[in-house]
Amino acid sequence: MITNIKITDTQILSDNWYVLKKITYEYLKKDGTIISQSREAYDRGNGATILLYNKEQKTVILTRQFRLPTFINGNETGMMIEACAGLLDKDNAEDCIRRETEEETGYKITDVRKIFEAYMSPGSVTEILHFFIAEYAKEMKVSEGGGLDHEEENIEVLELDISEGMQMVANGEIKDAKTIMLLQYIKLNGIL
Repeated sequence: MITNIKITDTQILSDNWYVLKKITYEYLKKDGTIISQSREAYDRGNGATILLYNKEQKTVILTRQFRLPTFINGNETGMMIEACAGLLDKDNAEDCIRRETEEETGYKITDVRKIFEAYMSPGSVTEILHFFIAEYAKEMKVSEGGGLDHEEENIEVLELDISEGMQMVANGEIKDAKTIMLLQYIKLNGIL
């Protein structure tokens, strides 16, 4: 078990979109030796994600949008099918996910349920992601969604049968970790 962490130096490598830091630290190993290491950590803030589901129809709401990092790492189109998500900014997680849900999907949801939190890439990214689920119904649709124009998100809203969503995970059409986790959660817990 690592104990007695001491940060000895922090350098900002980039502060363009979010903050990339190079951090040098020392820690005491269990055998009593002190080790010094340097690692980079990307701080983009914390976020929230949600899976909307309809029990009667056995459907879920997902989104599709372009993600540059996937494109440069082999995703031919760069398009990703994902659960709605966003950065907290200065909001708490629940307020954030209500706002993001309406902006991205067009649904104004009433009851949200937090199911867990997770570090999504703890080896390099500081972000904690708050996971939510919520029921939706047709009458909750207040706009087309698609994201905010000034953010140029260009989001397509998808309504899928849960079995189709699970098949898309199995065949590799859905490769987004947060979405896979949410779909599996509602299946494993008998929600859909």
